[in-house]
Amino acid sequence: ILPLVSVNQILLLLLVLTVCAILYNKVHQVPLALRNETVDLESPEEMEEEIPVVICAAAGRMGAAVAAISSIYSNTEANVLFYIVGLKTTIPYVRKWIENSKLKEIKYKVVEFNPMVLKGKIRQDASRPELLQPLNFVRFYLPLLIQKHEKVIYLDDDVIVQGDIQELYDTKLAPGHAAAFSDDCDLPSTHEMVRSVGMQNTYMGFLDYRKQAIRDLGISPSTCSFNPGVIVANMTEWKHQRITKQLEKWMQRNVEENLYSSTLGGGVATSPMLIVFHGKYSSINPMWHIRHLGWSPDARYSEQFLQEAKLLHWNGRYKPWDNPSVHTDLWENWFIPDPSGKFKLTRPDS
Repeated sequence: ILPLVSVNQILLLLLVLTVCAILYNKVHQVPLALRNETVDLESPEEMEEEIPVVICAAAGRMGAAVAAISSIYSNTEANVLFYIVGLKTTIPYVRKWIENSKLKEIKYKVVEFNPMVLKGKIRQDASRPELLQPLNFVRFYLPLLIQKHEKVIYLDDDVIVQGDIQELYDTKLAPGHAAAFSDDCDLPSTHEMVRSVGMQNTYMGFLDYRKQAIRDLGISPSTCSFNPGVIVANMTEWKHQRITKQLEKWMQRNVEENLYSSTLGGGVATSPMLIVFHGKYSSINPMWHIRHLGWSPDARYSEQFLQEAKLLHWNGRYKPWDNPSVHTDLWENWFIPDPSGKFKLTRPDS
């Protein structure tokens, strides 16, 4: 047995060595970022806010969603996360298209939309059956599909983005506003297009003012409408104000009372939003939503104006992947051919 004094000496020596080791490490410690070669001090991407962009991929127009995604991805350095929403039958198709093209580099999630949520809420319209496709109503259900984000961008599939999507994401929403849209009376250039193809850009074109329920809203029929094909949404306000429930209520009322005007194509999905968001939305920069490119196979914007535009929207019947249509070159710049060969462009010489 060692004498008590030598045990104490050993313990004291161990304590001194421990303290010295701690002090040495503190003085000579190498910062984690320098020791770990996978951490790049020059790249703030890991710290950047994710920009969630929701786009639907519908059967028969998958190439539209792919072109829209391609244009966004090619024109930004931002940390974009694409939410590609489809029906069960179309999801494998769009996933294969992305994975077998240059878009395999994008960050994306494929989300299945269950059309059963629309049961009993859509009134049939024989004149424009394509407007009743379930994915037209995805924008009503954003908080159910996108869980973790405070702010979300929703885009129709028939758009091309020529600017940096970060600018659109930075759109300021006023306190209490759940969404920002483009006002249909915002640009003189679009007024000329509206007049040339005989469109209306007021609530009169969407709501049937012969119906008492519409008159009871107290909204003047000459009030300028807005276009919900491009939305910057605040999910917290959307949920707080129960926007989805409000939209569903007006869908249900339309089934029962036929409240919407069929004058304008797109009225089925647009009209509930015009009612629910009346006087309660912020504005998107007009150059971030140049629309009506699909309203006529003849009416055209000036090339200079379109070059300056940040986002182009072929809303209307005449889509850029079909024929006839206008300004198809601007759309085709971003189109990526279908690896499976199913989706083909319709052109005059095809």
